[in-house]
Amino acid sequence: MAGRVEIEYCTQCRWLMRAAWMAQELLTTFEEELSGVELVPGRGGIFEVRLDGVRIFSRKEQGRFPESKELKQLIRDRVAPERDLGHSDRG
Repeated sequence: MAGRVEIEYCTQCRWLMRAAWMAQELLTTFEEELSGVELVPGRGGIFEVRLDGVRIFSRKEQGRFPESKELKQLIRDRVAPERDLGHSDRG
């Protein structure tokens, strides 16, 4: 079963490009494992990433934006745990 990612970003903060870049990274990496990535406009400084409705990263909780490598690992661990991410898995 393919997973679905939502990236909710703050329109007031102009974080659309950051969210779109992250969506591109995820769709390129998980071509077969994801059914899609939805960009969800929000407000109030939000930047959250959800996989199948479950929050896997929150800028508010972490106090920072996610790294591409970090998000790829979080998603991989849920949709394809046996998969090697190449350079994203290396220190």
